[in-house]
Amino acid sequence: MAANPLPFAPRLTGFILRFVARCTARVRIEGLDNFPRTGPVLVIVNHCSNADGTLMMAYVVPAIRRKMGWLGKEESMDWPVVGWIMRQNGVFGIRRGAGDLEAFKTAKNVLDDGRILVIFPEGTRSPTGALQAAKEGATVLAVRSGAPIVPIAVVGSHRFWGKGKRVPRFGSRVTIRIGKPFALTMTKGAGVDRHVALAAATTELMRHIAEMLPPEQRGVYADAVTSSNGRTGDGSLAAR
Repeated sequence: MAANPLPFAPRLTGFILRFVARCTARVRIEGLDNFPRTGPVLVIVNHCSNADGTLMMAYVVPAIRRKMGWLGKEESMDWPVVGWIMRQNGVFGIRRGAGDLEAFKTAKNVLDDGRILVIFPEGTRSPTGALQAAKEGATVLAVRSGAPIVPIAVVGSHRFWGKGKRVPRFGSRVTIRIGKPFALTMTKGAGVDRHVALAAATTELMRHIAEMLPPEQRGVYADAVTSSNGRTGDGSLAAR
């Protein structure tokens, strides 16, 4: 249990969203014991449907009893009622057109303050449910913040409410898998190409998500899982 109880607004939001989710899908959550109960945490999640953020708020936030931070458009924070709800649930407004620098500073400040930040490294929803190439900004944030990174794999939500679908498909099975925390580093030094090192670190970042996904959802990081299993001889996560 977290040191500080979850505030009322996230608890109420989670209750409502969980009620709706239970009426429309069969959701299972795994690995809750892996989530740190205190201190800064950078949460990385695959983005394969319209429902991913909602499912996180419905199941993960109430279960760990810690408020999570999210980045959102600043103008949405001024919407009546909705803006208030977003702020109460940890959404931080970013000015449209302000560029990645402001978003990076806001994200790092959240972690520097010892809080939780959730990011979707791919930057947009996958049209097929399979992993897309991640934005390198997520890797830079992970390395510079030094915060423990917790990978979360959402399995099957693309069949529940995939990109381009106006309504969810009732009765779909969705699994939320929480992996063990890890640290990410980049190779540095004379003679090291920064772009190559950054690409390698990004692949390593996404591998932690990919290895918890079924083969059909590993997408561009399928080879990273295969290579890792070949080095360690351990395919337990990949086989789940």
